Amino acid sequence: MSDQRTGKRVIIKIGTGVLTRESSGELHHAMFARLSQAIADLNKAGHEVVMVTSGAVGAGLSTLGLNARPDETNVLQACAAAGQARLMHLYESQFGHHGLAIAQLLVTHDDLRDEDRSANVLATLSALLPHRQVIPIINENDSVSVFELKVGDNDILSSILARLIEADLLILLTSVPGLCGPDATSENDIIPLVDDVDSVLDFARDEKGELSVGGMTSKLQAVKEAVSHGVETVIASGHNPEQLSELVDSEGIGTRFLPAKS
Repeated sequence: MSDQRTGKRVIIKIGTGVLTRESSGELHHAMFARLSQAIADLNKAGHEVVMVTSGAVGAGLSTLGLNARPDETNVLQACAAAGQARLMHLYESQFGHHGLAIAQLLVTHDDLRDEDRSANVLATLSALLPHRQVIPIINENDSVSVFELKVGDNDILSSILARLIEADLLILLTSVPGLCGPDATSENDIIPLVDDVDSVLDFARDEKGELSVGGMTSKLQAVKEAVSHGVETVIASGHNPEQLSELVDSEGIGTRFLPAKS
């Protein structure tokens, strides 16, 4: 994927627990504003940003008059279909304050695993990225696919995309500050640097919220996928989006996973 960029190509995956209020499950409008500001700052600094967003199911609950995440797959898909419009409207409104537009891509894991279909996704992103005033936002097409609804919370999807577009960095924003070791006494007692992801796969703790699917296990699987293809990856708290610029500059608070050695 050739280009003339001067900054880094960064994929930022944002989890449901970051985008919704823990007490009610409603979309957290103030967090959308903070995230859009931080990503606009990265864009202004010359970095190319591709977002992978969760939150469609949570966004659709109130539309369908539901108070909790349903168990039935068809109802989950209906929530996602209703929630996608709300989700994108919020992103479009917030990025508009910074003179930026958005472009939505709905994909499935099959789209990214199949060579011909992934080539189409790559071609679309290759056409979008030179338009610096447009932020690509990607989500699993939950209304036709059930993988994210049951398993991945977009973690694995973001790591496959990172390989596909030859990203320099993948940032997984979640509800915890990073990966804790087995002897950690609090969630802030994180491991800052990991050079062998296999050595920490057993450290996963379940930090899923009521509306989330993927926990730390799926994030570490995503990390392994990314670093094995040469993409540095960071797990960090999405509740502190103001540090995104620091994370891109190899600073900030989070767990940083180095690319696997050839």
